[in-house]
Amino acid sequence: METSKTHIVHGGTLRYLRHDSAITGTPMTLSVFTPPGEGPFPVLIWLSGLTCTEDNFTTKAGAYRAAAEHGIIVVAPDTSPRGEGVADDPAYDLGQGAGFYVDANRDPWTPHFRMESYVVEELVGLIDREFPTTGARSISGHSMGGHGALTLALRHPELFRSVSAFAPIASPTRCPWGEKAFTAYLGDDRSEWAKHDAARLIEAGAAAGRYDDILVDQGDADAFLAEQLKPELLTAAAEAAGQKLTLRMQPGYDHSYFFMASFIDDHLAFHAKRLRN
Repeated sequence: METSKTHIVHGGTLRYLRHDSAITGTPMTLSVFTPPGEGPFPVLIWLSGLTCTEDNFTTKAGAYRAAAEHGIIVVAPDTSPRGEGVADDPAYDLGQGAGFYVDANRDPWTPHFRMESYVVEELVGLIDREFPTTGARSISGHSMGGHGALTLALRHPELFRSVSAFAPIASPTRCPWGEKAFTAYLGDDRSEWAKHDAARLIEAGAAAGRYDDILVDQGDADAFLAEQLKPELLTAAAEAAGQKLTLRMQPGYDHSYFFMASFIDDHLAFHAKRLRN
């Protein structure tokens, strides 16, 4: 990996990195915070939302003080492949910046849009090889990335000790963002869509015996709450499956990083407890 920038923050080291991905066939960028000390450390992977790069969480979430205190490496990858020859769409909610953490099986997206495999196969191995990790990791994210964190944790529970999300797209098979993206990336077969829908996965028992709790924070003043996010579907699915899920509706908070910065310490503490076990 090539390092483009390095900063010292809260006694730890923040690196902006670039590497050539064998999975996406493109360069991929990410940030990695390592806490002070020699390690080894557990890892939290953060997945960002629509239009974001690796920089949004890195500069806006204010996560590194708590990460340094808990001794957690924090990894924030870009949200999609990018560059010349990579398919795109003029709309903000499809194409570059909108990978939805699935592996596309429809043209023109198939060659590069393989974000699920990138995260669970390439990224986790890359971090374990290049940084002093314990091999224990958790996952979190926001909006589209909250969808990604939940579904990747449910589909690959052997990789993650815990999962949390901020304002996740709870059921992409039942909202305009998800329907648009899944039609483009996965085709018209809704049974394939359901494999990447957190609410439907929980309802089907994918979390059974895997996670003692799933933490979700949602602002009640979020402009996307009713049409796109639908956290009540997560609650209903968890109740049906007997899965503990803590949904915290936060009064007055919107969809922005001001919301995440207000509660990110709680999420790092939530994961730190489970990464130590």
